[in-house]
Amino acid sequence: MTTTTAAAKAGPREWLGLSVLALPMLLASVDNSVLYLALPHLTADLEPSATQVLWIMDIYGFMMAGFLITMGTLGDQIGRRRLLTFGAAAFGAASVLAAYASSAEMLIAARILLGVSAASLAPSALALVGTMFTDARQRALAIGVFTACFMGGAALGPVIGGVLLENFWWGSVFLLGVPVALLLVITARPLLPESGGGGGGRLDPASVALSLLTVIPLVYGLKELADEPGARAAGAVAAGLVFGCVFARRQLRLDDPLLDLRLFRNRSFSAALVVLLLTMLMQGGTYLFFSQHLQLVEGFSPLKAGFWMAPPALALVAGSLLAPVLARTARPAAIVSAGLAMSAAGFLYVAVSDDLVPLVVGFTLGFLGAAPVGALGLNLIVGTAPPEKSGSASATAETGGEMGISLGIAALGSLGTAVYTAGIDLPAGAPERAGESLADADAAAAGLPDRLGDDLLDAAHAAFGSGMTAVAVVAAALYAALAVLVVVLLRHLRPIGAEDGPAGGDD
Repeated sequence: MTTTTAAAKAGPREWLGLSVLALPMLLASVDNSVLYLALPHLTADLEPSATQVLWIMDIYGFMMAGFLITMGTLGDQIGRRRLLTFGAAAFGAASVLAAYASSAEMLIAARILLGVSAASLAPSALALVGTMFTDARQRALAIGVFTACFMGGAALGPVIGGVLLENFWWGSVFLLGVPVALLLVITARPLLPESGGGGGGRLDPASVALSLLTVIPLVYGLKELADEPGARAAGAVAAGLVFGCVFARRQLRLDDPLLDLRLFRNRSFSAALVVLLLTMLMQGGTYLFFSQHLQLVEGFSPLKAGFWMAPPALALVAGSLLAPVLARTARPAAIVSAGLAMSAAGFLYVAVSDDLVPLVVGFTLGFLGAAPVGALGLNLIVGTAPPEKSGSASATAETGGEMGISLGIAALGSLGTAVYTAGIDLPAGAPERAGESLADADAAAAGLPDRLGDDLLDAAHAAFGSGMTAVAVVAAALYAALAVLVVVLLRHLRPIGAEDGPAGGDD
């Protein structure tokens, strides 16, 4: 960090501006989760093919992840407020297009536009937070609020979506974006400062193409490894890695790179990015199993499952708000490490629990402990990057988070599936496909005689429980190792705003 407590304090205008910036983040998180609830309704209406369903579900995340780095650098060059305003207008228009889509093709096109415009919102908004809050302590709290809003969207998404779908048509879940986008467009100029836009350099089209060819195949391949491991998934990951190497080599040769790899020379920046990626890896993988347990083992409806999933998400919100306050008097490494140790304990509790309430308690502790990584890690990344590169740095952090979630779903999902397939004891007469996953067993049981169906579900639930236990144990071990790693890599950071040195900076 380079900002000390002598920096100007933010006033009411900046805090009001933060509320405007945080709303799109809450919206992006809600928008990504409500579609799972709306899928049965839009499928019945639009009658998409199986391939089109996959495109409808996945293309938003692919486009957002693929364009984050490009949009972060573009905001640095043309102005972050300007890009944010354009992105909000595009997001609102695409939301209307999605809500009133009359065909699967039209909805896919709208989801592409939503993903690209969302990519323009996130890095510009986070970079503007760093510009508006130059005081180290205020900036840390502001980024905590920013992070909490994104996490809150994950908690609110299933609840809001369930209420809307019970009273309106499936397109109503997309119209949530319209008033928020309109508010951002109207208030951006009076409340938000312009930053960036120095005009130095231009986007390199080859770098943009290479970044897309790196990120999108990686995210796709990692997702496929969790769903259907095979040559296609491995080939996509390999292609992404190859293009990533070509992309990196090109950035090192350019005077104005799309991604300035010199940022990674900063020890604090690189360490925070690695810790953030690994934490998101574990969150993505464990949350997958929690949601499957609620719907396939407990038999909850999506809305009821959403309520039970709220405590871990709300714990992330609380931890994101609390961590910056604690970091004013304690070293960030101590707070993050203690939180990760709590996460390890929480997932150990999950591993030995069978009933619903203990499972929720364990997941809530696990997510509460991981919250400081997001709040303090993003603060560290934004604070250590040069002001003219803050959009690119923010985009790098958010891309790392997206990659971490995809990798977690792939790695931990594959582990749980392997334990399931190895441990299930199929009753005589049950179809072989029921041994591939709990979802397959649940579908197969519906077409079997009652006694055989019940026996199959008992065996599938037991095998799934073993898989979730294995995932919880691995997550606990990784969290414990990460707690040690944080102390080793970031112990040099002072408390945020310490007057005897840089805010959260080196000793």
